[in-house]
Amino acid sequence: MKKLWILCIVLCSGNLSMGQSLMPVRGLAIAAPDKENVDAFVKFMDEELGPRKINTLILRVDYNYSYKSHPELVDENALSKEDVAKMVVVAKKHGISLIPQINLLGHQSWHSTSEKLLEVYPEFDETPGIKLPEEYVWPNDDGLYCKSYCPLHPGVHKVVFELVDEILEVFEAEGFHAGMDEVFYIGHEDCPRCQGRDKAELFAGELTKIRNHLALSGKRLWIWGDRLLDGKTTGIGLWEASYNNTHKAIDLIPKDVMICDWHYERADPTAVYFAMKGFDVATSPWRNTELALKQKTLMEDLSANATKEMKPHYKGMVQTVWSPAASFLMRFYEPDGKDSDAACFKALFEKE
Repeated sequence: MKKLWILCIVLCSGNLSMGQSLMPVRGLAIAAPDKENVDAFVKFMDEELGPRKINTLILRVDYNYSYKSHPELVDENALSKEDVAKMVVVAKKHGISLIPQINLLGHQSWHSTSEKLLEVYPEFDETPGIKLPEEYVWPNDDGLYCKSYCPLHPGVHKVVFELVDEILEVFEAEGFHAGMDEVFYIGHEDCPRCQGRDKAELFAGELTKIRNHLALSGKRLWIWGDRLLDGKTTGIGLWEASYNNTHKAIDLIPKDVMICDWHYERADPTAVYFAMKGFDVATSPWRNTELALKQKTLMEDLSANATKEMKPHYKGMVQTVWSPAASFLMRFYEPDGKDSDAACFKALFEKE
């Protein structure tokens, strides 16, 4: 009887280890909290992320930090070094890797408003002739979704890399998320530097430049993977994949880039594609709980049935949140019964 009990313990432990190994990345990607919500967010990290074994927290910082290198780019009432230190302490307590994000290349505007970089340095704009409308609508004649900076502008990287280096230091981070999703403006005909150039080569060149800068200090680049997928051939579309040929960049970039493969409408099995190309990949859902659980099952099945060459590339799940941290916490602590990113997160990562 004793031998049977020992055998049961061994088997159960083996199953637990296998389950954990199928999800080496258990992540959340969310906006860094506003200054007044730092303590509430730290409490959430301590009481919810830790017990759910979250080990990766991607924080969209952008200009919500009091940069010393470029104070002209700081948002009003931005986070201080002391605010960030509170998050660093609790992250270390629970073994959570903090990965700060600043949107690079694309997402330099939103609807009718420029983000800080182009507001302060309009000369970096890839499409200066396209003006932000007073009232934004999609679709529009200019094909405007979000502005991009020009990857070939001679001054842009000095500025953005100084921001990147500073935010990596303050978050004591080993990785940096550059966004690089939904880049519609690249190699634009109105740009004197980029016009006529191959869009895949431009995208690959910018990604590689960022990756190489990070590699100088031993940091890893994370990105969203949509621009590396062919939206037309796959039928995935122009949001979750590329319609402007940037997908060809997948064969031109370093293989050590970490891909967050987001899909919000279907459980598209594109993680296989990234893994076959030699990239580490995590699947990223949003606010459809049923779909997110399908995506999790798919990732676990891919990992469980992979060859020894492919298995290490399937890294797990990163839940995405596209609202301010405060409103996410409200949905998390005061659910209204509707499906949401908070409900999705709870279903993916149960509290132990």
